[in-house]
Parts: sequence; C-alpha cells; structure tokens
Amino acid sequence: MSQHASVSVFASPSSWIESDALDQCHQVAALDGMIHVAAMPDLHPGKGAPIGAAMSSRVLYPFLVGSDIGCGIAVFPIRIKRPVAERLAARFPDLDRPVDPAGIDTDIPAGYAEQLGTVGRGNHFVELARVHAVHDDAHAARLGLDRNDLVLIVHSGSRGLGERILRAHTEVHGAGPAADVGAYLSAHDEAVRWGSLNRRLMAARVADALGAAAEDPIVDECHNSVTVVDGAYLHRKGAANGDGRDVLVAGTRGTPSFLVAAHAGADANYSVAHGAGRKMSRADALRRGKAKHTVEELRRTPVGSYVVCGDRQLLFEEAPTAYKKIERVIDDLVEFKLATPVVSTHPVVTYKTADKARR
Repeated sequence: MSQHASVSVFASPSSWIESDALDQCHQVAALDGMIHVAAMPDLHPGKGAPIGAAMSSRVLYPFLVGSDIGCGIAVFPIRIKRPVAERLAARFPDLDRPVDPAGIDTDIPAGYAEQLGTVGRGNHFVELARVHAVHDDAHAARLGLDRNDLVLIVHSGSRGLGERILRAHTEVHGAGPAADVGAYLSAHDEAVRWGSLNRRLMAARVADALGAAAEDPIVDECHNSVTVVDGAYLHRKGAANGDGRDVLVAGTRGTPSFLVAAHAGADANYSVAHGAGRKMSRADALRRGKAKHTVEELRRTPVGSYVVCGDRQLLFEEAPTAYKKIERVIDDLVEFKLATPVVSTHPVVTYKTADKARR
C-alpha cells in the first residue's frame, strides 16, 4: 500500500480555506505515485481536484490539470490618450465571436481554428486596468510600468481544444493516469500554445477597437498545466509558475489585482496563487447576490469601473463578494516568501461577455 504524499498549505490561519478543498488535497495525496501537494492561499474546491494547488507525482494524471489546459493570464501595455471608462466600455469588441483564422499570420496550434479570439465563460475576462500603486520601483521600471499606466489583463485558456484532449482521456481511462504520456504531453503542449495565442489575439482585438496599437505581453503565465520538474510531473491547477517568474494574481472586477515577482521554492512546488479564489459556489453567489444587488448595481463597481456582461446570471455568479479578499492572498504569498508585489492595478473596464442589448 502506497503512503500518502505530503500536503503543505501556504495560507495563514485567518485566510478563508474550505474544509472541502483541504479534503480534496488529501484525496489527491493518496493517489498512486503522488509526492507532494502544495496548496496556495486561493485554494478552493474543484470538480474532483482542488483549484489553487500544485501537485507533484511520479505518475501523470490528466484530470489534475483539467479541461482548460493552458489557461492563464497575460498583461499587455496599452496606450489610450483620454480613457473615459463608460465610452471605452461601449467600444469593446464581441469576444464571444471568433476571429477568421484566414486572417491570422501564424500557425494555429493543433490546427484548432474554432473559438479563436474568444474569452469563454466562468471566471475568464479581459480587463482594461490602471496601475494604481507601484510597490517595487526598480522591478516595475524593468517591466516598463509606472503609476497611472494602462494595461490589458487577459484571462483565458484553450477553450474547446483542452476539453477535447481531456475528454479523449477520460472516456477511456476516467480519472486514471495517462496511458501514453508522450501523446498526452504533445497534445497538452499544443493547447498551452493555443491558449497563449488566444490571449494575444484578444488583446489585439481590444486594442484595435479602442484605437490603440497591439503590443507584446510583459507577462504571460498559464496556471493549468503539467511540466516535468526535478524528474517528476508537476501538475498545476489554478496555480502559476512561481519559479522566478512575473505573475499577475487576479483580484475581481471590483478590487485590485497584483503583479508579483514570484520566487517560490520546492516546498511550494515552485508555484504561486493565480487569483483571489472563490469563496462562494456559483449557486450561492447567484442566490445571495439577487437578494442584495440589482443588475445595474453590479455593472458599476466600488472602484468606479464598468462591467461589460450581457449574461445576468454570470454578473451575479462573478460578483466581487463571491471571491476571497485578494489582499489576504497577497499577504500570504509575502508571508510565506513565495512572491513580492511589484504593482497593483485597479479595473477601468472588465469584459465578461458581450452586452448586445446595449449596443
């Protein structure tokens, strides 16, 4: 009988960590071949596996990565002369409608031409944000960032491609290990590349619609992946590569986000948090939100930003109150010496899904 892997939780006692999420960490630790599970401060329960965890194993388990392979967050500089939030919100393109692949001047990974340039649902978003505070002057300068600069933050993944890859595995092997590791990793790597291309396409679409030039990202880190590290398979599910990388840890549409310099070691599986982490289930957020807020209230945020979202249910499910406090997550990353804040941003316009009724 195999021994359980070790489990480390990088969250302070005052942080909101659900017992169900911890239970999932220990269930994963009991799988054959598992070595170490590192739970981030944004940990919350997922479908069969925790979200906000980095899990090392001698065995590759596709379900620990999930269906949105290559999901990540990229940050792009953008220059707009007179950024009036309400006007800019009305100019955002329809990111539910795919781009024409014939107009793309690069190879499309896996030849998957569907859904290119689309954001998807759930917690995915594209946000025009302003640098609110600089916490590390030298590092911010190296990234070309200063207070009041505008950036585009793009959070999305491999859309239907990742779903197709996971489904091909689970239909035969369920939650079991990859039968052909090489084949899975090859398909996985294509999905990771697709997700990165998708984020760039969306940033270019938004920049063009807002009258700005498309620029290369200064940060682009995926948080759903598996890589070989120290001879083991390191699965990250809602955890970003924290091994000397710059990572955008996303808040909510009504709170700051933090770009951090990550320096996590082996005890944290070289990983950091990817966002605030859910505090409520979608059903709870919908029920509580409808009792407290109107749709119009949710289209404006406490920081004065606008939300573009034509799906009323999604507005409630993704309300800022459905998430943990991002400041607590960042404090935990600092306390456990996993990351150092570089800048924090405030949303100006957050796009979730097209609001066709307002066009």
